[in-house]
Amino acid sequence: QVQLVESGGGSVQDGGSLTLSCRVSGNTYSSNCLGWFRQAPGKEREGVAHMRRGGPTTYEEAVRGRFTISQDNARNTLSLEMKNLKPEDSAMYYCAARPGTSCDIWRGAYQYHYWGQGTQVTVSS
Repeated sequence: QVQLVESGGGSVQDGGSLTLSCRVSGNTYSSNCLGWFRQAPGKEREGVAHMRRGGPTTYEEAVRGRFTISQDNARNTLSLEMKNLKPEDSAMYYCAARPGTSCDIWRGAYQYHYWGQGTQVTVSS
């Protein structure tokens, strides 16, 4: 079992920055792949950034160059640093985890087993 708890959401102006955190606890084998997703009202949940524990990172096109995913093993924390935020980035953001490998290939929401409760990000123009 894996438990995920997000924090750090909020409201910012267009062009602002936020950093989201996700405390990850439980079986590390079951959380070898870690990711951030988001879901806006009326839209499907979409991937944002993914990584393998201690390994490479992968970003979806919409956020590449603006968002950075990172992991702090000492604090059991997954982070998402977001810069140059745009109104279209507004959504509920979720961290997620799954066992296995090929974290950069199998990135769909349906691939992930464990989810946090979400944290809201609102970007105003």
